[in-house]
Amino acid sequence: MGMSLPVALQAALWGLVAGGALVVGAALAWFFAVPQRLTAAVMAFGSGVLISALSFELMDEAYKTGGFISTSAGFLGGAAVYTAANIYISRRGGQHRKRSGSAGGPKQSDDGGLAIAVGALLDGIPESIVIGVSMIQGGAVSLVAVTAIFLSNVPEGLSSAAGMKKAGRSATYVFGLWSGIALISSTASLAGYSIFSGFSPNVIAATEAVAAGAILAMIADTMVPEAYEVAHDYAGLITVAGFLSSFILSKVG
Repeated sequence: MGMSLPVALQAALWGLVAGGALVVGAALAWFFAVPQRLTAAVMAFGSGVLISALSFELMDEAYKTGGFISTSAGFLGGAAVYTAANIYISRRGGQHRKRSGSAGGPKQSDDGGLAIAVGALLDGIPESIVIGVSMIQGGAVSLVAVTAIFLSNVPEGLSSAAGMKKAGRSATYVFGLWSGIALISSTASLAGYSIFSGFSPNVIAATEAVAAGAILAMIADTMVPEAYEVAHDYAGLITVAGFLSSFILSKVG
């Protein structure tokens, strides 16, 4: 991004890039038969990248900004809110939203498809807000955070589009839905930057920690179990490779 762009607009564009991974995943599932093992590998790698990003970028930054109390409260609160919302969505058919949809998943109903979309919003909004919040100090985006979120969103787009195609949804419906969610992600990044710029360091720290807690709960609840289910013995090694890649990127970037 050129330095001439206002930081708020840069935040929106980076949110769109991260959210756009849902559309990329949907397109891959719509036009190609993507092997489940490949989806699982991307999910495992993305999990490792996200764990590294939330450890070294979000939690570390939150602690430096607001100390233990704000960070701990936000971290636990984010996980609790995510878990409650995830249970609600799972009971309505969105529990397999990060699965590739070609095997093992439940029959997709219209409700299930919508639950997956709502689940994608649940996963994506805290992530996108983080992109905006990360730009408050210094005005530069965390490329590690954007990469991590992008990699975690691709399997979600794959999973849902494969299921919706099976359920007989049109391309217009599927791509319209995911494009809309990508735009909401962009708006959430813009809001993360614009709204939180004026807040105290404690609020910013708690917000970063809330997102970190929600993301870690998401990884434990949905990404790692479903990656393991398909990739089995290799899931751990691929997750570690993702973590290491993100760690190196955060140190040299």
